[in-house]
Amino acid sequence: MFSRLVQTSSRQGEILEILLRNGWDYMRRLLSGLKADEPRLPPPAVLRNILVELGPVYVKLGQLLSTRPDLLPPDYILALGTLQADVPPVNWDEVEIVLRQQLPQPLEETFTSVQFEPVAAGSIAQTHRATLKDGRDVALKVQRPGIEQVVEQDIALIRLVASLVAQTDFGQYYDVTALAEEFTQALRSELDFTREAQHTKQLKENLATSRWFDTEKLVIPAIAWELTTEKLLVMEWLDGEPLLSATFQSADHNGDVAAERKEIANMLLRAFFQQICLDGVFHADPHPGNLFYLKTGQVALLDFGMIGRLDPRTQEILLEIILAIVSLDARRCAQLTLELAPSDNRISFVRLENDFDRLLRQYYSMTISEVNFSKLVYEVLQVARNNKVRIPGNLGLCAKAIANLEGIARALDPEFNIPDQLRPLMTELFQRQLVGQSPLSTFLRTALDLKSLSLQSPRQIELLLDRVTSETLHWNFNIKELDSLRRTVDSSANRLSFSVVVGSLIMGAAIISSNSAVSQVSWLSDALFAAASLMGLWLIVSILRSGRLR
Repeated sequence: MFSRLVQTSSRQGEILEILLRNGWDYMRRLLSGLKADEPRLPPPAVLRNILVELGPVYVKLGQLLSTRPDLLPPDYILALGTLQADVPPVNWDEVEIVLRQQLPQPLEETFTSVQFEPVAAGSIAQTHRATLKDGRDVALKVQRPGIEQVVEQDIALIRLVASLVAQTDFGQYYDVTALAEEFTQALRSELDFTREAQHTKQLKENLATSRWFDTEKLVIPAIAWELTTEKLLVMEWLDGEPLLSATFQSADHNGDVAAERKEIANMLLRAFFQQICLDGVFHADPHPGNLFYLKTGQVALLDFGMIGRLDPRTQEILLEIILAIVSLDARRCAQLTLELAPSDNRISFVRLENDFDRLLRQYYSMTISEVNFSKLVYEVLQVARNNKVRIPGNLGLCAKAIANLEGIARALDPEFNIPDQLRPLMTELFQRQLVGQSPLSTFLRTALDLKSLSLQSPRQIELLLDRVTSETLHWNFNIKELDSLRRTVDSSANRLSFSVVVGSLIMGAAIISSNSAVSQVSWLSDALFAAASLMGLWLIVSILRSGRLR
């Protein structure tokens, strides 16, 4: 296996060398074809260093992993959350070639000016400022030349490693192959800038109207669709500075800076909970670098390469879980967790409830303002993970977004507390769940359902009674794992019968050998003992090989 990896490409050999140099023993044994124990991650700092050394694609993979607290413990999420690709910008000559290939018209006829020096450079793309012929200032997000080949090469190795890990109990339980496919699809989608443009457009439309916050205060850049392609994203240029290091307008006008910061923190919370709880589509990576304070006093939300989606059922359960967490209700947390993530494996409800109870008991003596909500959410995910409950990936994205949001809000307002801000919103959310956005239409739909039920029920009851009285009613029961239980019982019965036969042979041989009157047939006694010994030995070996001695 080792030689095959090294011979496949120099890139794979380079990756393998980095893994070995950083002392990831599990991966060394796995890729060398030796017997490896159950998968074991290196310490968070070591894993972070490995990803940085592996290059831009693996940095992006680490950034994706940092959004999945349902898969990794909090210390790994924290370490990977600060990953940044240390990549030099691509020379303008190479960027210009990509630009000319993607633009429908010559570069000179499209722009009046383009800044050759990038304003930002990342693992997948870099951004330049430009001015269109119609006078609009725009940001050009240009894909790095040759990045597609690098991504495909690294994806091949990710799949190979996943196929090896999938042979372990860990890999089978967490379905590592499916996780690898999920991450490779996420990497590929990052290469298609038209998807990011669609995400930007959708969230801009969703947040254009709201009863929860002033929509004029939150800005999402407009997309220049006529120029956007898979490798080029052209959007409105927004002039500002990073939110957490910005100079606020109120400071320039001797206003109350603390009040403005508090207002922005509350606005961001309400905007994101509208995305999560109402729209079902949310920005999955709201870290400080994606939030800018504009010269107009507005806040801009940027970079929509990664979004999460929640279906209506998941939204409803998520709201109830948030309410159960705020209420410190361990039993309800356990019930909703199992409802949210049903599992084919046997999960002890009592153990799950006890683990939630031990967790939430730590917060009984705290006031709401003292609770770190994102830390509590991470601990809830940890309890689920410890009990082998596989939480849907989008909920991991949601938890990470909430954690980032709380960190930003507390940096703006040290007294910020999510539960306090959520209470007035939760009332409206549960009201919408009960009656919908249009109470009249909900009432009419319910009335029609009741009418249909009242008309159909008598006839259905009559048919049921007819079948019962005519003895034509058949009941079909499907008991899970009944076949495996039947096979186990059959195997046990066969072994018991076999043991009885072996015992009978031994007893018969003993009777014959002890009876002097039949000494002339002593050979029969020896034969019976030999047969019993062979059959007994075969029985013992079969039990040991089955692994069910205890």
